[in-house]
Amino acid sequence: MKQEELKVSTRDTLGKKVRFLRRKGLTPANLYGPNIESIPLQVETTLLKRLIARVGRNALVTLRVDGKPRVVMIRDIQRNPLTDDLLHVGFFQVEMTHRVRTEVPLLFLGDAPAAKSSRGILLQDLTALQVEALPGELPRNIEVDLSGLEEIGQTIHVRDIPVSDTLEVLNDPDQVVVRVMETRVEVEEVVAAKEEEEAPPEEEAEGEA
Repeated sequence: MKQEELKVSTRDTLGKKVRFLRRKGLTPANLYGPNIESIPLQVETTLLKRLIARVGRNALVTLRVDGKPRVVMIRDIQRNPLTDDLLHVGFFQVEMTHRVRTEVPLLFLGDAPAAKSSRGILLQDLTALQVEALPGELPRNIEVDLSGLEEIGQTIHVRDIPVSDTLEVLNDPDQVVVRVMETRVEVEEVVAAKEEEEAPPEEEAEGEA
């Protein structure tokens, strides 16, 4: 697959003044990584949005900084919580022979048969895994098959998810990823917990006169 490219340029506008860049259709960014000093950048917002939509966070991208190519990964994406507009992006420069640690999102496939009944509800405890691998061996996502969850009470743990031999998963193998619980039990547990929180503290016994 052809590696994506993105043209960027260095920027002199720093601090609070970067809001003027955004008004011009530019997104402030930074390039950082091992053995390099952080470089402030600016990139056309339209091009950046398209790139993020196509490749996500873990894909390798050739970043052309004022014409000079650098291999990077998109690491930090900051957005406005109200409008979802891009505020800032961090590009991490990689060395192809050095392993990196990053977060890979989980992609849930299929349906859990047990969750289709009125008694079952599917609960997702994790949405991503922490992994370590060479930059060129990082997947865009890790697939989780839900079709095996046929009974209420069944659970998929981290150890149950098949991954490539080149990928090291850093999460606890016993950590729960997704589970099917009984709806009635979940409601009773929530009500019981709420009643316990709202219960007044027991009065201390009066001391002897």
